[in-house]
Amino acid sequence: MNKPVAFTSDLSAAFFCVSLNPAIDTRLILKEFHPGRVNRVEEVYRTPGGKAAHVAMALKGLGAAPTWIGFSGGATGSELLEGLRRLGIETMPVSTGQPARVNLEIVDTRGEVTEVLEPGGTITQSEWSEFQQVCLRASQVAAKKRIMVISGSLPPGVPVEAYAALVSAARTANCLAFIDSSGIALSKALAAGPDLVKVNREEAEFVTQVDIRDPVSAAQAARKLLDLGANSAAVSLGDRGLVGVRKHDQWAIHAWTTPLRPKSTVGCGDSALAGLAFAAATDLSFERSLGLAAACGTANCLAALPGRILPEEVSRIEQGVQIELL
Repeated sequence: MNKPVAFTSDLSAAFFCVSLNPAIDTRLILKEFHPGRVNRVEEVYRTPGGKAAHVAMALKGLGAAPTWIGFSGGATGSELLEGLRRLGIETMPVSTGQPARVNLEIVDTRGEVTEVLEPGGTITQSEWSEFQQVCLRASQVAAKKRIMVISGSLPPGVPVEAYAALVSAARTANCLAFIDSSGIALSKALAAGPDLVKVNREEAEFVTQVDIRDPVSAAQAARKLLDLGANSAAVSLGDRGLVGVRKHDQWAIHAWTTPLRPKSTVGCGDSALAGLAFAAATDLSFERSLGLAAACGTANCLAALPGRILPEEVSRIEQGVQIELL
């Protein structure tokens, strides 16, 4: 790899991390988790959650100044906003009648992680309309480069075409649109032509119908994502790094780091996506962008909580990133 990326807040770029289904993440840490039995918890953490919040935290760790856009309702919504503000992350909330959901993450000392995710409260048509207007205003701010990172699941009440609508609106405003979602909502978003899609193995397999067994088959899936409408695509493979490709490129690129024992893998994909967004703002080559993303994902494994990556860890890991052309 080249000289590590310089992480600085002196960026002429605006980052918007869009969350339609935010949450409060509750992390329970215990020695061993036994389903069906009484379990004694040693530590409890309640932090802002949902994929977009993790992306915003990781961008903040890289020195950027992201803005979080999301639904916020009830006491949990207020707690979420206050948590983001304490981290120095600007927010553009859209009020809802339903409270923000609570997600549960159980982590034991063996490295096992169990997640229990709530569906989220039902969103009304007027709330969804207001959300679209807020995103539209954000995409039109004065900045040399604007990047809208749209990630996570859809709450009840929001149409399955929601992400496609947000991608289309962003691109119309000459704002880069990055997407990380799953299922039918992802398929429809791809048809809207996002600048980049970043998905994991299971999400990619669902929309491409490609059986991903290794980096070569991941490259095949990434190219299928391009066929479905994306301008560039990255498929994350857990501890095997990620594989990315752009339209009209001859080669796909596999970037990976030395596997390590993670504290938790929750937020690794979100941190990788933050790395890709940061790289786009600093005009890194695609190869270096994937290398930075791999380093950010690995740094998240060492972080105390999802998305809380440290720039010095990212820089150290980035120097050992390996690159292969496929």
